[in-house]
Amino acid sequence: MINISNEHLTETKRSEEDIYQGKIIDVKRLTVDLPDGKEAYREVVYHKGAVAVIATDSQYMYFVKQYRISTKEVLLEIPAGKIEIDEHPDQTVIKELKEEIGGVAKDIKKLYEFYVSPGFSNELIHLYEARDITFGDLKLEDDEFLDVVTVPLSELKEKMDNGEFRDGKTLVAVHHVLQRESYL
Repeated sequence: MINISNEHLTETKRSEEDIYQGKIIDVKRLTVDLPDGKEAYREVVYHKGAVAVIATDSQYMYFVKQYRISTKEVLLEIPAGKIEIDEHPDQTVIKELKEEIGGVAKDIKKLYEFYVSPGFSNELIHLYEARDITFGDLKLEDDEFLDVVTVPLSELKEKMDNGEFRDGKTLVAVHHVLQRESYL
């Protein structure tokens, strides 16, 4: 068996400086030693992680439409939310499905984990799929304002091709559904 080492790629943290500590993120400036021995600096956003959920039935996929101040636009996204301290992603996904679209699923399955933007952040999204959903009232947080949007599965590819999905987690989710439903 061949052992391939990644040492020639690894940076070593020498020191770190707190730049910002917030409710959702912390930002640090790291001093690192590069693999060639030179020194460099990295600014890293630390995040507790998030869940996102693909909510579908036999005809529709469910989204939320909300304004994002960081992009200065209203985005069409799959339901998602941050993981609280001491909360397991499996608990968070149940909570977020209820909060954002009023859904309770009989079947929830974890599909993937992926980093949002590993060049500067450690945010890891846990992507789930929910099926056999019953709907009731939303349980939005006090600072959440959104609309629930249903999109026919047959229209997902067209909406994706038209650029109506601009959020990474949503694009991953839509690709998954399109492949599952043989629309690709």
